[in-house]
Amino acid sequence: MIARLQKEWNSHVYAFFDPTPTIRVIDGRRAHEFQCCARSCKVKIRRYLDTKDARSTGNLRKHVKVCWGEEVLKAADEAKHANDVRTNIVGGILRNGSITAAFERNGKGDITYKHMQHTRAETRAEIIRWVAEDLRPYQITGRPEYYLPSPETVSRDVRQVFVHTRKRIAKIYHAYVAFCVHLQHKGETLSFPLDIIELGKVVCFPDLIATVF
Repeated sequence: MIARLQKEWNSHVYAFFDPTPTIRVIDGRRAHEFQCCARSCKVKIRRYLDTKDARSTGNLRKHVKVCWGEEVLKAADEAKHANDVRTNIVGGILRNGSITAAFERNGKGDITYKHMQHTRAETRAEIIRWVAEDLRPYQITGRPEYYLPSPETVSRDVRQVFVHTRKRIAKIYHAYVAFCVHLQHKGETLSFPLDIIELGKVVCFPDLIATVF
């Protein structure tokens, strides 16, 4: 039966799972369990056979997007044959973490893709960037099996990065104060720089408040 069904599984997403799923009977219902091929992944996607969407690949695609990455899934969708996906994309990643062979190179530079989950340190770094760039809240929600730092940890990390960044910028750039005069002459606005002085020390507003009070 499996062999007959496999002939109908034409979607490229099946290449990211073991070719032969496990057949299980759960509460009298038959189901197929698809084991993800990623080395560090133990997730099995279950698909019941007595439903209208018994051949749906929606959950398979959702898992591939999370586990392997959107770029990898897009590359699989653009491949000509499912065998190309299993051999070049999935096989290339499992061998050396790269799917460069599946792409035609445009321009210079190395092309690499990572499909494994971020480490805890990488996750915290990505969340800091996400929160800072997109003005996101510190409360992050996600999948139960994926590590997410608490709002207190995110808040502390953002503050620490801000302090370190401000110190680095202070070493690179110098602060100046400019004295200018602005006036109107016959209805025309004129501006003249009088002097520019480099500041030896810059006191930030929060530090100034702490000093005064």
